[in-house]
Amino acid sequence: MIAVLKPGTTQQQIDNLINWFKGRGLDVHLSVGQYRTILGLIGDTSKIDVELLEGLEMIESVKRITEPFKSANRKFHPDDSAVDIGGGIKLGGGHFQLIAGPCSVESAEQILGIAESVKASGATILRGGAFKPRTSPYDFQGLRAEGIELLLEAKKKTGMPIITEIMNQNHLPMFEEVDIIQVGARNMQNFELLKELGRTNKPILLKRGLANTLKELLMSAEYIMAGGNNNVILCERGIRTFETYTRNTLDLSAVPMLRELTHLPIVIDPSHATGMARLVKPMALAAAAAGADGIMIEVHNDPANALCDGAQSLTPAQFSEVAEKVRQIREVIAE
Repeated sequence: MIAVLKPGTTQQQIDNLINWFKGRGLDVHLSVGQYRTILGLIGDTSKIDVELLEGLEMIESVKRITEPFKSANRKFHPDDSAVDIGGGIKLGGGHFQLIAGPCSVESAEQILGIAESVKASGATILRGGAFKPRTSPYDFQGLRAEGIELLLEAKKKTGMPIITEIMNQNHLPMFEEVDIIQVGARNMQNFELLKELGRTNKPILLKRGLANTLKELLMSAEYIMAGGNNNVILCERGIRTFETYTRNTLDLSAVPMLRELTHLPIVIDPSHATGMARLVKPMALAAAAAGADGIMIEVHNDPANALCDGAQSLTPAQFSEVAEKVRQIREVIAE
């Protein structure tokens, strides 16, 4: 249920109303927008007398929300959310960011060299896998704690915030200095992990699962937000369909659809979606045209010899070209 307040409602009136709702066992989400203030009520609202609420002088309207996701719902929060990454960088709410780096951190020389090159091309956030979920147990699994240390060293030398994937809630102490924690597609419905991340205040980039609906993605985001962490970024990285020419099918319709449903920022990952370096550029441009808040691209200085996902990785020179084209696309759609 949401209660829309009339313009001119005082802070004291808002506080009194919030306390009244909490006294009836409801959680209250306050959203102060540019033009109106909304109270989102979470819990058993069946005992709330709608007619009584609508009769209050400060109430403009009362609506019941049927969708199971509440905190992530745009009806609760009409304005787009901007997640503060740190260092003056925000994502969402009109702030666009390019995220780039290797699928996996392999060495100090590799990650620092790539970080410096992608930053020079316009990337603002450095990605790199320390823990790598792989289909085969015999594939490279990442440098783990050492990989995080190398990412932090690259952050120190370049000033770029870092994002890396978490596999287990027991690893959280290792992520204290990581700027954005990524939840991979395979862990999108690892609800115990999501609950733990909800107890942090870290920005969380939540990837859509290989065969999950947008509703299921938003419900996973709800798990994090229900714990008190509203710093959630959604990521479309392709879903598994009957098509075999690409690794996955990039669902670009997710951008405008999610924009209707939620206030959370939306990032597109064309690298994992297609699995082919030659398709990353057109899909990145399409994502920018669709209105994504960010694009995440895998970049490797030597894709042919990468320990992980070399086939979908761009060279630094290729990334520079893509970054420039994305900038041009965004200038066009902003007009």
